[in-house]
Amino acid sequence: MTRNIIRDLPVSERPYEKCQASGPAGLTDAELLAVILRTGTRGQGALETARQILELCAPYGGLLGLYHLTFSEFQKVSGIGDVKATQLSCIGELAKRMSRSRTTREQAFHSPEGVAAYFMEEMRHREKEELRAVFLDTKGHFIKEIVLSVGTVNEALISPREIFLDALKYQAVSIILLHNHPSGDPEPSEEDVLVTKRVTRAGILIGIALLDHLIIGDNCYISLKERGLL
Repeated sequence: MTRNIIRDLPVSERPYEKCQASGPAGLTDAELLAVILRTGTRGQGALETARQILELCAPYGGLLGLYHLTFSEFQKVSGIGDVKATQLSCIGELAKRMSRSRTTREQAFHSPEGVAAYFMEEMRHREKEELRAVFLDTKGHFIKEIVLSVGTVNEALISPREIFLDALKYQAVSIILLHNHPSGDPEPSEEDVLVTKRVTRAGILIGIALLDHLIIGDNCYISLKERGLL
Protein backbone atom coordinates (compact mmCIF):
# COMPACT_ATOMS: atom_id res chain seq x y z
CA MET A 1 0.00 0.00 0.00
CA THR A 2 1.12 3.54 -0.64
CA ARG A 3 0.02 6.88 0.81
CA ASN A 4 -0.57 8.12 -2.75
CA ILE A 5 -3.77 6.07 -3.01
CA ILE A 6 -6.64 7.91 -1.30
CA ARG A 7 -8.49 4.73 -0.33
CA ASP A 8 -5.42 3.67 1.68
CA LEU A 9 -5.54 6.83 3.81
CA PRO A 10 -7.42 6.93 7.11
CA VAL A 11 -10.96 8.17 6.50
CA SER A 12 -10.22 11.37 8.44
CA GLU A 13 -7.40 12.23 6.02
CA ARG A 14 -9.25 11.58 2.77
CA PRO A 15 -9.90 14.91 0.99
CA TYR A 16 -13.55 14.19 0.12
CA GLU A 17 -14.41 13.08 3.64
CA LYS A 18 -12.45 15.99 5.18
CA CYS A 19 -14.42 18.41 3.04
CA GLN A 20 -17.72 16.89 4.11
CA ALA A 21 -16.71 16.94 7.77
CA SER A 22 -15.23 20.42 8.10
CA GLY A 23 -15.75 22.27 4.82
CA PRO A 24 -13.38 23.08 1.94
CA ALA A 25 -11.51 25.80 3.87
CA GLY A 26 -9.71 23.12 5.86
CA LEU A 27 -8.25 21.43 2.77
CA THR A 28 -4.82 22.06 1.30
CA ASP A 29 -4.47 23.16 -2.33
CA ALA A 30 -3.58 19.60 -3.31
CA GLU A 31 -6.57 18.18 -1.44
CA LEU A 32 -8.95 20.64 -3.12
CA LEU A 33 -7.67 19.60 -6.53
CA ALA A 34 -7.89 15.93 -5.57
CA VAL A 35 -11.58 16.32 -4.72
CA ILE A 36 -12.20 17.80 -8.17
CA LEU A 37 -10.09 15.20 -9.98
CA ARG A 38 -11.74 12.35 -8.01
CA THR A 39 -9.48 9.63 -9.46
CA GLY A 40 -5.86 9.16 -10.31
CA THR A 41 -4.22 6.34 -12.21
CA ARG A 42 -3.22 2.79 -11.35
CA GLY A 43 -0.64 3.07 -8.58
CA GLN A 44 -1.12 6.81 -8.16
CA GLY A 45 -4.09 8.42 -6.47
CA ALA A 46 -5.77 11.74 -7.14
CA LEU A 47 -3.84 13.39 -4.31
CA GLU A 48 -0.47 12.64 -5.86
CA THR A 49 -1.78 13.69 -9.27
CA ALA A 50 -2.88 16.98 -7.71
CA ARG A 51 0.58 17.51 -6.23
CA GLN A 52 2.16 17.02 -9.65
CA ILE A 53 -0.22 19.59 -11.14
CA LEU A 54 0.79 22.06 -8.44
CA GLU A 55 4.44 21.47 -9.31
CA LEU A 56 3.64 22.58 -12.86
CA CYS A 57 1.85 25.62 -11.43
CA ALA A 58 4.75 26.59 -9.16
CA PRO A 59 6.53 28.94 -11.64
CA TYR A 60 3.30 30.98 -11.82
CA GLY A 61 2.91 31.37 -8.07
CA GLY A 62 1.04 28.18 -7.17
CA LEU A 63 -2.65 27.90 -7.97
CA LEU A 64 -2.40 30.92 -10.28
CA GLY A 65 -0.81 28.50 -12.73
CA LEU A 66 -4.28 27.13 -13.47
CA TYR A 67 -4.89 30.38 -15.38
CA HIS A 68 -1.78 29.91 -17.49
CA LEU A 69 -1.27 26.21 -18.21
CA THR A 70 -2.51 24.86 -21.54
CA PHE A 71 -4.32 21.60 -22.21
CA SER A 72 -1.09 20.00 -23.43
CA GLU A 73 0.78 21.12 -20.31
CA PHE A 74 -1.89 19.66 -18.02
CA GLN A 75 -1.69 16.42 -19.99
CA LYS A 76 1.99 16.04 -19.16
CA VAL A 77 0.79 14.77 -15.77
CA SER A 78 0.06 11.05 -15.71
CA GLY A 79 -3.68 10.45 -15.61
CA ILE A 80 -4.69 13.84 -17.03
CA GLY A 81 -6.51 13.37 -20.32
CA ASP A 82 -8.87 15.58 -22.26
CA VAL A 83 -11.67 15.48 -19.68
CA LYS A 84 -9.55 16.38 -16.65
CA ALA A 85 -7.55 18.98 -18.58
CA THR A 86 -10.87 20.60 -19.47
CA GLN A 87 -12.00 20.50 -15.84
CA LEU A 88 -8.79 22.15 -14.67
CA SER A 89 -9.07 24.89 -17.29
CA CYS A 90 -12.64 25.56 -16.22
CA ILE A 91 -11.58 26.10 -12.60
CA GLY A 92 -9.66 29.23 -13.58
CA GLU A 93 -12.51 30.52 -15.72
CA LEU A 94 -15.01 29.98 -12.89
CA ALA A 95 -12.76 31.92 -10.51
CA LYS A 96 -12.63 34.86 -12.93
CA ARG A 97 -16.39 34.91 -13.40
CA MET A 98 -17.08 34.64 -9.68
CA SER A 99 -14.76 37.56 -9.02
CA ARG A 100 -16.44 39.69 -11.68
CA SER A 101 -19.92 38.86 -10.37
CA ARG A 102 -19.09 40.61 -7.08
CA THR A 103 -19.17 43.91 -8.94
CA THR A 104 -22.21 44.44 -11.15
CA ARG A 105 -22.06 46.55 -14.27
CA GLU A 106 -24.30 49.10 -12.59
CA GLN A 107 -21.73 49.55 -9.82
CA ALA A 108 -18.55 49.19 -11.84
CA PHE A 109 -18.30 52.15 -14.16
CA HIS A 110 -18.78 55.04 -11.77
CA SER A 111 -15.31 54.93 -10.20
CA PRO A 112 -11.78 53.75 -11.09
CA GLU A 113 -11.98 51.25 -8.21
CA GLY A 114 -15.20 49.78 -9.61
CA VAL A 115 -13.78 49.42 -13.12
CA ALA A 116 -10.61 47.79 -11.79
CA ALA A 117 -12.59 45.37 -9.63
CA TYR A 118 -14.78 44.37 -12.58
CA PHE A 119 -11.87 43.55 -14.88
CA MET A 120 -9.13 42.58 -12.43
CA GLU A 121 -9.36 38.78 -12.42
CA GLU A 122 -9.96 38.61 -16.14
CA MET A 123 -7.01 40.79 -17.13
CA ARG A 124 -4.34 40.48 -14.44
CA HIS A 125 -3.31 37.00 -15.61
CA ARG A 126 -2.95 37.83 -19.31
CA GLU A 127 0.52 37.04 -20.62
CA LYS A 128 0.32 39.75 -23.30
CA GLU A 129 -0.78 43.35 -23.04
CA GLU A 130 -4.40 43.78 -24.07
CA LEU A 131 -5.98 47.19 -24.60
CA ARG A 132 -9.76 47.46 -24.25
CA ALA A 133 -12.32 50.20 -24.70
CA VAL A 134 -15.55 50.32 -22.69
CA PHE A 135 -18.37 52.41 -24.17
CA LEU A 136 -20.90 54.10 -21.86
CA ASP A 137 -24.22 55.89 -22.36
CA THR A 138 -25.36 59.28 -21.02
CA LYS A 139 -25.93 57.83 -17.53
CA GLY A 140 -22.58 56.07 -17.42
CA HIS A 141 -24.10 52.65 -18.04
CA PHE A 142 -22.22 49.94 -19.90
CA ILE A 143 -23.00 49.61 -23.62
CA LYS A 144 -20.17 47.61 -25.16
CA GLU A 145 -16.62 46.40 -24.53
CA ILE A 146 -14.14 45.77 -27.35
CA VAL A 147 -10.51 44.64 -27.58
CA LEU A 148 -8.47 47.25 -29.46
CA SER A 149 -5.06 45.56 -29.55
CA VAL A 150 -3.18 42.56 -28.19
CA GLY A 151 0.57 42.48 -27.68
CA THR A 152 1.46 46.10 -27.04
CA VAL A 153 -0.05 49.49 -26.29
CA ASN A 154 1.68 51.62 -28.88
CA GLU A 155 0.71 55.12 -29.97
CA ALA A 156 1.51 54.25 -33.58
CA LEU A 157 -0.78 51.22 -33.53
CA ILE A 158 -3.77 52.65 -31.65
CA SER A 159 -5.99 54.69 -33.95
CA PRO A 160 -8.34 57.14 -32.21
CA ARG A 161 -10.31 57.17 -35.46
CA GLU A 162 -11.16 53.47 -35.10
CA ILE A 163 -11.97 53.89 -31.41
CA PHE A 164 -14.39 56.72 -32.04
CA LEU A 165 -15.94 55.07 -35.09
CA ASP A 166 -16.88 52.19 -32.79
CA ALA A 167 -18.05 54.65 -30.12
CA LEU A 168 -20.34 56.35 -32.64
CA LYS A 169 -21.55 52.99 -33.92
CA TYR A 170 -22.74 52.07 -30.41
CA GLN A 171 -23.99 55.60 -29.67
CA ALA A 172 -21.60 56.01 -26.74
CA VAL A 173 -21.11 59.38 -25.09
CA SER A 174 -18.02 58.43 -23.09
CA ILE A 175 -15.20 55.89 -23.10
CA ILE A 176 -12.96 54.18 -20.58
CA LEU A 177 -9.68 52.63 -21.76
CA LEU A 178 -7.89 49.94 -19.81
CA HIS A 179 -5.03 47.58 -20.37
CA ASN A 180 -2.92 45.16 -18.37
CA HIS A 181 0.79 45.00 -17.62
CA PRO A 182 1.89 41.32 -17.62
CA SER A 183 4.82 42.27 -15.36
CA GLY A 184 2.29 42.98 -12.61
CA ASP A 185 3.54 46.57 -12.20
CA PRO A 186 0.82 49.04 -13.28
CA GLU A 187 3.12 52.05 -13.43
CA PRO A 188 2.33 53.84 -16.74
CA SER A 189 4.98 54.00 -19.44
CA GLU A 190 5.64 57.06 -21.58
CA GLU A 191 3.79 55.29 -24.40
CA ASP A 192 0.77 54.73 -22.15
CA VAL A 193 0.61 58.45 -21.41
CA LEU A 194 1.02 59.40 -25.10
CA VAL A 195 -1.81 57.08 -26.15
CA THR A 196 -4.05 58.49 -23.42
CA LYS A 197 -3.44 62.13 -24.37
CA ARG A 198 -3.92 61.41 -28.05
CA VAL A 199 -7.30 59.75 -27.46
CA THR A 200 -8.31 62.51 -25.02
CA ARG A 201 -7.64 65.22 -27.65
CA ALA A 202 -9.57 63.34 -30.31
CA GLY A 203 -12.49 62.82 -27.94
CA ILE A 204 -12.72 66.56 -27.21
CA LEU A 205 -13.01 67.31 -30.92
CA ILE A 206 -15.70 64.68 -31.47
CA GLY A 207 -17.60 65.31 -28.25
CA ILE A 208 -17.05 61.85 -26.73
CA ALA A 209 -15.16 62.06 -23.45
CA LEU A 210 -12.36 59.73 -22.40
CA LEU A 211 -13.28 59.33 -18.73
CA ASP A 212 -10.22 57.37 -17.65
CA HIS A 213 -7.45 55.00 -18.68
CA LEU A 214 -6.74 52.26 -16.15
CA ILE A 215 -3.68 50.04 -16.08
CA ILE A 216 -4.24 46.65 -14.45
CA GLY A 217 -1.34 45.10 -12.56
CA ASP A 218 -1.14 42.05 -10.31
CA ASN A 219 -4.08 42.70 -7.99
CA CYS A 220 -3.46 46.45 -8.23
CA TYR A 221 -4.16 49.23 -10.69
CA ILE A 222 -3.40 52.83 -11.60
CA SER A 223 -5.92 55.36 -12.88
CA LEU A 224 -4.38 57.94 -15.22
CA LYS A 225 -7.25 60.27 -14.36
CA GLU A 226 -6.32 60.10 -10.66
CA ARG A 227 -2.73 60.75 -11.70
CA GLY A 228 -3.84 63.89 -13.53
CA LEU A 229 -2.65 62.54 -16.89
CA LEU A 230 -5.87 62.90 -18.89
